[in-house]
Amino acid sequence: MKENKYSACEGCPKLKPIPSVKRKIVHDVDVQKTYQWITDYVTGEKIPDVGAEANRQMFERYLVAEKGYTKDDIEIDAALEMTIGDDLYRSWVDLVVSVDNKRYMAVKCASGSLGSREREIISAARLLDEYQIPISVVSDGKTALVLDTISGEKIGEGLDAIPSKKAVQEKAKEIKLQPLAEKRLEREKLIFRSYDSMNVNVGRKISPKCSDS
Repeated sequence: MKENKYSACEGCPKLKPIPSVKRKIVHDVDVQKTYQWITDYVTGEKIPDVGAEANRQMFERYLVAEKGYTKDDIEIDAALEMTIGDDLYRSWVDLVVSVDNKRYMAVKCASGSLGSREREIISAARLLDEYQIPISVVSDGKTALVLDTISGEKIGEGLDAIPSKKAVQEKAKEIKLQPLAEKRLEREKLIFRSYDSMNVNVGRKISPKCSDS
């Protein structure tokens, strides 16, 4: 067999292998971005105008101007924490509306398909408190899907379907706030995490240091 002229020869110094170079992927690189900043209608705080933030601002105004809620009735970025296995998972719900100190409506503000967000907000409404928040809503500020949290069924469509504060106060007399069954708890956590982990363009995670001056 003919000897390969490129094969190593006896007595030749051994060449050190060239170390592989790990390429940086997008999320490994710290890219400083700048954003436009606006003032949140409810809190008065400075927030980045990214993702569905403009839609959230429209919906906040609609709740106050058209549905009779006050700014004090609206909770912004309600913290949602859960233990899944040995891990602590932290997130939040865009808006939570309370009446007489009880949470009655959880809202996901979206910038794309509303239907694809239904299951996410239903899970959030089932997990956020000691009881299942009765009404789940997905909105882009111009229209909305209104869902029954307990059954998961759609009960209305459009901004007109959002219950007013007065309507909630009247219905609250007959609503029995129900906790989520223990046997469904772990499954619901996994469902929420699978949807929530896909939310990448979230302005509330951005530091004010990135703002335009």
